[in-house]
Amino acid sequence: MVTSQHTTACPLDCPDTCSLTATVTDGRLTSVDAGPGNPLTDGFICQKVKHHPERVYAPERVMTPLIRTGPKGAGEFRAATWDEALDLVVDRLQATIDAHGPETVVPYLYNSSAGGSQGALTDRLFRRMGASHVEHTICALTNAVARICTYGDLLSADPRDVVHARHIIVWGANPTVSNVHFPPLVTKATKAGAKVTVVDPRRTGMAKRADRHLAVQPGTDVVLAYALARELDERGGLAADFLREHVDGVDAFLSAAHGWTLDRAAAVCGIPADEIRSFAHDLAAIRPTFWRVGWGLERNRNGGSGCAAVFALPALVGSFGELGAGVMYSLSEATPHEIDVRDPDTPPEHRRARRVNMNTFGQLLVDPGDQAAVRFLYVEGNNLAATNPAQRTVLDGLARDDLFTVVHDQVLTDTAKFADVVLPATTHFEARDVAGSYGSYTFQEIVAVIDRVGESRTNNEVAAALAERLGLSPDRYNADEAVTIDAAVTDGGGARGSRELRAEGTTVQFRDVMPSARLHLANLPDLVVPRYVPLDDPYPLTLLTPSTHKTINSMFGEFQSVDTSVHMHPDDATARALTTGDPVIVRNDRAEIATTVSIDPDQRPGVVTMPKGLWRKDFAGGLTPNALCPDTLSDLGGGACFNDARVEVVRA
Repeated sequence: MVTSQHTTACPLDCPDTCSLTATVTDGRLTSVDAGPGNPLTDGFICQKVKHHPERVYAPERVMTPLIRTGPKGAGEFRAATWDEALDLVVDRLQATIDAHGPETVVPYLYNSSAGGSQGALTDRLFRRMGASHVEHTICALTNAVARICTYGDLLSADPRDVVHARHIIVWGANPTVSNVHFPPLVTKATKAGAKVTVVDPRRTGMAKRADRHLAVQPGTDVVLAYALARELDERGGLAADFLREHVDGVDAFLSAAHGWTLDRAAAVCGIPADEIRSFAHDLAAIRPTFWRVGWGLERNRNGGSGCAAVFALPALVGSFGELGAGVMYSLSEATPHEIDVRDPDTPPEHRRARRVNMNTFGQLLVDPGDQAAVRFLYVEGNNLAATNPAQRTVLDGLARDDLFTVVHDQVLTDTAKFADVVLPATTHFEARDVAGSYGSYTFQEIVAVIDRVGESRTNNEVAAALAERLGLSPDRYNADEAVTIDAAVTDGGGARGSRELRAEGTTVQFRDVMPSARLHLANLPDLVVPRYVPLDDPYPLTLLTPSTHKTINSMFGEFQSVDTSVHMHPDDATARALTTGDPVIVRNDRAEIATTVSIDPDQRPGVVTMPKGLWRKDFAGGLTPNALCPDTLSDLGGGACFNDARVEVVRA
């Protein structure tokens, strides 16, 4: 028996980007645990990634190229060679372009389980041919638009600086589940006397340990932020010098905020006026304040307004300029690694390709209206059959006989079961790459610790093979050259230092010490200032689909046992004469899902939850909670409105 250990990194869709130690026994990945390199990891990793060897060798793992033999959605395939599969893909791709035009080709790319360079060539290839461009609107874009409009190019605070804060605000985030190395830092701060405020509809793990929990009604974060701003203004709590020197649009923002008295806001967002007043008092009185703003508050019709209004609050109280102050959000822009996805040989007319919104993709599949119908679909790093809103519409579209679908993935996902061709993909334990981070200042090397499982290939290798068959320049589609490893991390993982200022024993991001450019509170596209729009829906309960300890989006859902029940506050259960374990139907005009009910005092009245990341196999009817979610769009960036789902729960 030969055992070896290797230092690598985790590129999955999580802010922490842990350094990993992978143990390999006789060529087989046998365990994954924390490794050296990322100072945020601090000696432990999440249970999801500890179970990753199960995914690498899962029964659902795609071992060879597959060609469909049965009805779409049945998951019936025969094995094929790579040459046969790729020839078929290219023949259908070229035939589609010749008959219907390149915009009828849609590459649906997300790449949430691969390293930083994987997917670059796929994107370049489809841009080159003039295919439609799918925008990454399903998560984070709405928040990003609001943040850029407010802060410009100001980078996030370093999460490790939270230990120096005296007031920590976690708004719309659940780091206990999806950012597991942040809570220990908060605990260190609280032991030193810091106060914690959590704003979240649910009593999350972080909320249970907080000094204050404001259980805001989903979709009303903008109202709460406006009420806080008005209270700060009326009580003299604004940072006047900071606003004068660094912020524009203050008067316009405060003018909009002044329509929201404490009583009016309390009635809308479901938080007592006294609690809002107390929160405003602490915002003005306690320094330094560290803000952890998540993505939960973007997922509704007012998502952009909510994010922008919350981002305005640190500016109003001057939460910058000292150690322990600042705002933590996505650190994607800090990663020193970027691959140009443009091909200079792309014809000018192809550089203006049709743009497709992920959230309304189901509509485009089934009823394109005056747009060109989708004829060829290439899916990579995504499981849209399980993760998109308006799931029934998406499934109807994927089932079309005149749609040719190719899926390149590691396991036979719900989406892959609708494919005409399935191509086996590598995991990040089988190919060398790099891992940037959106939750820490790190940039690390990913090491191939095992040989390829089955006949799997990387995203870039498949794109290069397709490009070769299409007669495109091999210099522009070289899978090896697409992977570039920064010299600073080739020792097997390491932290990237902050930009300009380092203090002994800690790191301070220079542009968070004091903004180098002015911030803007009245700069939103079309809206100017944030706005609140009520939701007109007859169903009484808001359905949320939060992350769990079990899955990352839908990843790991093929073998992880996830609680599929609908969680409900005792008051709502009593009103419906329900008790834990009762069979129920969760329904609205879009769909019905049969499950059981779980009485849960951590829910707020009027809100029910079902887990994110469930697969169709988890329910007898083959629909997940996303079938209950609308495919309407948020007010900035065309983001998803999962949290605008309204339902009723009735005894089955």
